[in-house]
Amino acid sequence: MNKLSLIIKREYLAKVRNKSFVIMTFLSPVLMVAMVVLIAYLTKLNDSEKRIIAVLNESNYFSRDFLSTESTGYVNFTAIDLQTAKDSTSNLGYYGLLYIPHKSDLELVAEHSFFYSKDAPNTMILNQLEAVFQDRLQQQKLQSLGVSAEEFAKIDNSFEIKASTFTGELNLKGINEIKAFIGGGFGYLIMMFIIIYGGFVMRSVIEEKTSRIIEVIISSVKPFQLMLGKIIGTSLAGITQFAIWIVSAGFLLLIAFSFFDIDPAALNSSANLTSNMEVGVSPIPSADGVMQLYAQELFKIPWVMLITFFLIYFILGYLIYSSIYAAIGAAVDNETDTQQFIFPIILPLMLGIYVGFFSVFSNPHGPIAVGFSLFPLTSPIVMLMRLPGGIGEGGVPIWQLITSIVLLIITFIGIVWLAAKIYRVGILMYGKKPSYKELFKWLKY
Repeated sequence: MNKLSLIIKREYLAKVRNKSFVIMTFLSPVLMVAMVVLIAYLTKLNDSEKRIIAVLNESNYFSRDFLSTESTGYVNFTAIDLQTAKDSTSNLGYYGLLYIPHKSDLELVAEHSFFYSKDAPNTMILNQLEAVFQDRLQQQKLQSLGVSAEEFAKIDNSFEIKASTFTGELNLKGINEIKAFIGGGFGYLIMMFIIIYGGFVMRSVIEEKTSRIIEVIISSVKPFQLMLGKIIGTSLAGITQFAIWIVSAGFLLLIAFSFFDIDPAALNSSANLTSNMEVGVSPIPSADGVMQLYAQELFKIPWVMLITFFLIYFILGYLIYSSIYAAIGAAVDNETDTQQFIFPIILPLMLGIYVGFFSVFSNPHGPIAVGFSLFPLTSPIVMLMRLPGGIGEGGVPIWQLITSIVLLIITFIGIVWLAAKIYRVGILMYGKKPSYKELFKWLKY
C-alpha cells in the first residue's frame, strides 16, 4: 500500500509540476472566454457588410416595398432591359439583381420574379425578399375578402402561450434545451479530459517501456500497483485542474452578472411571480426582464449537486477509460501502433455526446436517454445531460442515478481486472505489434 501511494504521488507531482500543465490550467479559462468573444466579434464583423441589391421593376407593384436597412440597400434600375441590368449589376459589384416583370396581376408578377446573383445567395436575403412578396400577396387576398391592411395589422399579432408549474412557477420557453446544453457541456468536458488524460497515461507507459525503466520499476512493485498508481495519480491531477477551472468559471460568472446588470440576490426569489399566479394574474415579463427571468431559471439549477455528480462521473469514467489506455500503452512499443486501438475506445464517448443530445432534447425520460444514461461507457456523459433537471420528481429518478453509479463501479472493477492482465504481459513485450487476437490470449494468462 505504501508503494502504491508513492507511485500516485510521483505521477501526480510529475503532472502538476509540468510547466505546460500550470500554464494551461490558468490560461485555458481565459482562452475559452476570449474565443467566445472573438467568435461573436467576427460574426458581427462578417455581417456588418452592407449588401446592395439592384431592383428592375417593370410591374405596377412593389414601387415602395423594398426599403434599405443597415444591412441591405436597394438601387432601382429604370428604362433598361434585363440583360443590361444583369451586366450593370455585375460590373458595379452589387450583391444581386431582383427582376420583377410586367404581368396582368400580382400573383403572376410574383410567380415570374427572379433574383439573380453571382453565387448562391444568402438565405437571410432570400427570406427578406420573400417576406415582401408574401406580405403583398396576403394584403391583396385580404382586400378581396373585404379586410383592409389596417384591420389586418390589428389582428396580425404573434401569440405565445404562458406556461407554469402546478405550484405557480413560471416556465420559460427553451429552458429545458438550455439545461440540456449545460449538462452536455459537462459531459463534453468529461469526454475531452478522458481523451487527454487517458492519453497521458498511455504515453507515460510507452515512454517507460521503450526506455526499459519499466523493467527496473516492476522489480520493486507489482504491475497492477504500477498501473493503478499511474491512473489514480493522473486522475488527481485532472481533478486539481478541474477545481481551478470551476473557481475561475465562478469568477467569470460574477463578471458576466455585472456586465449584464443582473442582481444575483434577486435570482433566488420568485415570490412576486408566484403570488401573481396564486391570485390568477398571468405574469407577462417585459422585454427588459426576460434576461433576468432566464438568469433566475439558470440560478435555480442545482449547481452544487450537478458539480458533485460531475466529479463522481468524471472520476469513475476516467478510471474506466484510463485503465484501457494503460493496457494499450503496455501492449505497444510506440504511439503509432496505438491508432488501431484508439477509435474503438472513443466511439462510445462520441456516441454518448451525439445520441445524448438528440435523445435528451426530445425526451429526457425516454427509453433511449435512460438506456444510454445507464450504460457504463456512455452514462458519464448522458446522465449529466439529464441531471440539470434535478433528481426525483420531474428529474432523474433516484433509482436510475444509483443504478448508473453502481454499474460504473462494477464496470471499473471488471475493466481494471482485464486491463491488469494485458498490462502485466504487455509491459515486458518488445518488438512485436499486437493484434486483437493476441490481446485476447493475454487475458487468459
